[in-house]
Amino acid sequence: MKTNKFETNAIRSQLGRTQFLEHSVPIYLTSSFVFEDAEDMRASFAEEKERNIYSRYSNPNASEFIEKVCQMEGAENGFAFASGMAAVFSTFAALLNSGDHMLSARNIFGSTHSLLTNFFPKWNIDHTYFKIDDLDSVEALITPKTKLIYAETPTNPGVDILDLEKLGRIAKRNKLILVIDNCFASPYLQQPIKFGADLVIHSGTKLMDGQGRVLAGITVGNKELIDRIYRFSRITGPALSPFNAWILSKSLETLAIRVDRHCENALRLATFLESHNKVNWVKYPFLKSHPKYAIAKKQMKAGGCVVAFEVKGGLEAGRRFFDAIKMLSLSANLGDSRSIVTHPASTTHSKLSAKEREETGITDGMVRISVGLEHIDDIIADIEQALR
Repeated sequence: MKTNKFETNAIRSQLGRTQFLEHSVPIYLTSSFVFEDAEDMRASFAEEKERNIYSRYSNPNASEFIEKVCQMEGAENGFAFASGMAAVFSTFAALLNSGDHMLSARNIFGSTHSLLTNFFPKWNIDHTYFKIDDLDSVEALITPKTKLIYAETPTNPGVDILDLEKLGRIAKRNKLILVIDNCFASPYLQQPIKFGADLVIHSGTKLMDGQGRVLAGITVGNKELIDRIYRFSRITGPALSPFNAWILSKSLETLAIRVDRHCENALRLATFLESHNKVNWVKYPFLKSHPKYAIAKKQMKAGGCVVAFEVKGGLEAGRRFFDAIKMLSLSANLGDSRSIVTHPASTTHSKLSAKEREETGITDGMVRISVGLEHIDDIIADIEQALR
């Protein structure tokens, strides 16, 4: 009998043991699986039996990872991918047909923006952006061809917050699929399905792994929608590798305790930066100065690991700040045990035009810090000397 406690499920939800009675689930590094006889093989491919056939379709390690995330998110089923962007692309591609239209929040990851603007138009799939601080205008953008609504919350890189409950009501009222990227929060801090989301996407590369080792993505949610995503993905082949699935399943065992420390450190750093004379502004969901603080408190357990702020002096001051960093890593990842400093305008969102970056609040002096698990005094000391 499974307990309802998040931390216990993360540790104790695992596959049955083999004849060796191992305590930790082994890695199933196999491309395919064997059958007992011709009838077993026929019935398996006819889907009269639920069993592993080929690791592009399913694998015991991927199944365990999916089951854990489904429990964490309150989802019915899921599919695991080789990267977060594979999850985003496959989810959209499986659910949208030529001639369809989707709505997306304007503040989204740069690669997702490129997908919507550079690639989907080739297949006659259209999109319209809505402003994250004006959800009342969303319904006016819906057309007879609109099939889904997509958003991140908190957003990348500006840690803006969208009201999930409000989006959920809009989607339900208009019979649209609501897809939420929950990567910045992790399922430990936020469960969008509770607020009306049909599907939840994660880049497992981030907090789920937590140590910057593997690439992964996952989509979980409504079983009928997941079945469509599964059937698209088993043909197109973006499946997560067994080894990476094993890594992630083990990592989820410590997700809660890691994210607690990430959030504690991030809030302390954000508070420090808010009073620093070299900083124009700071954004962190659990700072009272955040414009959507009340909504963040309603739908999140804590504020997450990412702090955004702007260095006074624009691009040149920002460059000097990055060059002065000594301990923190200059990288484009996030959710790592090691604190990471990123300049979104020249890295993760560099493919956006200056006007597009301005529209999404990405200034030349913006810094995104993924606050890690080092001692907070050392994190602050490095940032303080770089600012100085």
